[in-house]
Amino acid sequence: MSLPATYLKMFSTVTKDGELRMQLMEQEMPTPTSDQVIVQVEAAPINPSDQGVMFGWTDMSKATSSGSGAETLLSAPVSPQGMAVMKARVGQDLPVGNEGAGTVVAAGDSEYAQSLIGKVVATLGGNMYGQYVCVPAAACLPLLPGHTARDGASCFVNPLTALSMIETMKLEGHTALVHTAAASNLGQMLNKICQADGVELVNVVRKQEQVEILQGLGAKYIVNSSSETFMADLTDAIHATGATLAFDATGGGDLASNILSAMEAAAARTPGAYSIYGSIKHKQVYLYGGLDTSATTLNRGYGMAWGVGGWLLPNFLARVGDEVANRLRMRVAKELKTTFASHYTDEISLSQALQADVVQRYNAKTTGEKFLMCPQMDL
Repeated sequence: MSLPATYLKMFSTVTKDGELRMQLMEQEMPTPTSDQVIVQVEAAPINPSDQGVMFGWTDMSKATSSGSGAETLLSAPVSPQGMAVMKARVGQDLPVGNEGAGTVVAAGDSEYAQSLIGKVVATLGGNMYGQYVCVPAAACLPLLPGHTARDGASCFVNPLTALSMIETMKLEGHTALVHTAAASNLGQMLNKICQADGVELVNVVRKQEQVEILQGLGAKYIVNSSSETFMADLTDAIHATGATLAFDATGGGDLASNILSAMEAAAARTPGAYSIYGSIKHKQVYLYGGLDTSATTLNRGYGMAWGVGGWLLPNFLARVGDEVANRLRMRVAKELKTTFASHYTDEISLSQALQADVVQRYNAKTTGEKFLMCPQMDL
C-alpha cells in the first residue's frame, strides 16, 4: 500500500495569552523502525481521560470554532486559575487520543512487526486522533477474525480499567467493591465482569434512569446518591457485600468520605471488641476520575484504618508487570463483543470534533452517550 507523504493529526495548545486552541496539523509520514508499525486509524473513542488533555482547566462553555474541514480551529478562553494549573503545558502542541483501532499499513523489518501488516489492531498511543499513527508493534493487540476497528476502538482504557479494579481488589486483600458513576460504559462492563467472576459489587448512581439501566443488566446492589435514604441504602449494601474498597470516578465533593463513613457504619454492625480507633479492617477509596472538579472533602468520621488515594491504569499495569497485563488483554480480545462491547451514540470526523456545538455535547460526559471519532471520515 502506498502511503501519503503527509497526514493530519489533532493537537491541543494553551497559549501564553490565555487561550486554548485545538486544530489539525499536517505531519510528515514517518518511517517505522524495525519494531514499529504504522496504523491507519479508523476509530478512536472520546473518553473523559482524553478530554483532560484536550481541554484541561478550560471553560469550554465559552468555546467557539472557525474555519471548516482541515482548517477548523476550536478556541476557548482560559481563566487565570486555569493558566496557573496548566502552566507546565503552555506553548506546547500536545497530541491527543489515548486509544483506538485500525489497519496496519506499514511495518519495520522485525518478524513480529511484519506479521501485523494488513491486520486490524487496537493500540494505545496518546496521539490516536489522527489519520495515521506510528507505534511499537508490541503495543498492538491484534483483533480476532470478524472484529472491526469499531469493535476494538475502546478495548484498552475502559476494559482494562474494569479488569484492573478486580485485580487491585485481590492484590490488596479485599473481597467486594463499591463503584461510583456506575451506569457509565465502564461501569456496565464492571458489572458484567463481577457477575461472571462472582464478585459482589455496590453500584452508586445519581439518577433513577441509571438505576434502571443497571437493573436491566442484572445488578444486585444499586444505590442512588440523590435519594433521601442514600446513606442508609449505601450502608445496607456495603454491609451485605462486605465491601471495603471503592473506586470513585467523581473525585471531588464528599462522596469518597460518605463511602468511608458507610463502610465504618457497616463494620459497626458486626459484633466485636469496641475500639475508640474504629474498625480494624482497612477501608480504601481510590479516586480514578474527576467528574466533580471541586475539592475532595473528608469528614474523618471513620476511625483510623482508612485511606484515600489516586489510581491510574498505566501505573497499576506497570506495578503488576507484563504477565498480568497480557493476561488481561487476552481476556478483552476474547470477550470483545460480549463483556467488553462498547456502544456509541455518535460517530464524528476529526473536523467535527473541533466544532463548538459538537464539543458541548461530548464534553457534557452524559451517562449513556459515547462519541467515536472516525479519522478516515471525510472532513
